[in-house]
Amino acid sequence: MDTKLETLISFSETRSFTRTAQQLGLTQPAVSQHIRSLEKEYGTRLTHRTEGGMQLTPQGEVAVRYAKQIVALYRSLAQRMEEHRRCAGGITVGLTPSAESHVMAQVLASCCSDRKDISFTIQTGPVASLFEKLHVGEIDMAVAEGECPADPELTSVLLDTDNLMLAVCPDHPLAGKEAVSLEELKKEDLILRLPDSGTRNLFQSELESQNMSLSDFHVTLQVDNIATIKELIMQHFGVSILAHSVCLKEVQSQSLTLLPIQELRMSREIRLVYRKDFRQVDVISELIRIYDQMLKKKY
Repeated sequence: MDTKLETLISFSETRSFTRTAQQLGLTQPAVSQHIRSLEKEYGTRLTHRTEGGMQLTPQGEVAVRYAKQIVALYRSLAQRMEEHRRCAGGITVGLTPSAESHVMAQVLASCCSDRKDISFTIQTGPVASLFEKLHVGEIDMAVAEGECPADPELTSVLLDTDNLMLAVCPDHPLAGKEAVSLEELKKEDLILRLPDSGTRNLFQSELESQNMSLSDFHVTLQVDNIATIKELIMQHFGVSILAHSVCLKEVQSQSLTLLPIQELRMSREIRLVYRKDFRQVDVISELIRIYDQMLKKKY
């Protein structure tokens, strides 16, 4: 593969010839030569200097997008050849932190136990990042909550429908109620996921439908890790908005209590999204079957 493309991708992340050289183990003149060579090959400027430093031109942004697809395809080719050499079917699955925290990781493990001819590699990230990786072929499928983007290269199947609820410790004053109002929630210390979280975005969207925003609440902590949030709730540091599916174990053990919020209807679909050129479609049916079985056990 043309290493100049990797140089261009690295520059798009660092916006610096010096940092790109350090990242790739090259000299700065070599990085400059790679970029200039690509510009000569395509007959257009890919970078330019601004008051804020070196930036990509619009043509450079387009080149980076295609370069990432080329790199992803090249790595996918190498992975597929290695799989064929080992006579194994490796599948890369993207999970959001929420999906990783509920039964999906167990579903994948169970599928591997049943099917010795396949293996899974799990990548975790925000849903937008997973869809981008799906589009360029860096991952084969993703388990994602909420709406799927309109992409002709992707298709999806419904796994489940999930609800966001207020999570409190069992001895919290609100725990005995059937539902909680937004006015009651305003009085609580609120622990939220980070801004790129689908859970948080859905909560914010529902608040906006009630002509409210997060500034109306006392947000004390923003945490990326769901397990950490649950631990903080159980230690009485606050309450949080979490998906019902990620709290099944804690609800069963009575270490967390989940309550609906009266004014909000925070439901979302959990979908298995995959590329249309994905060949191992029998695995999709197997994952759905195992998911349904495991969910019945959880309930």
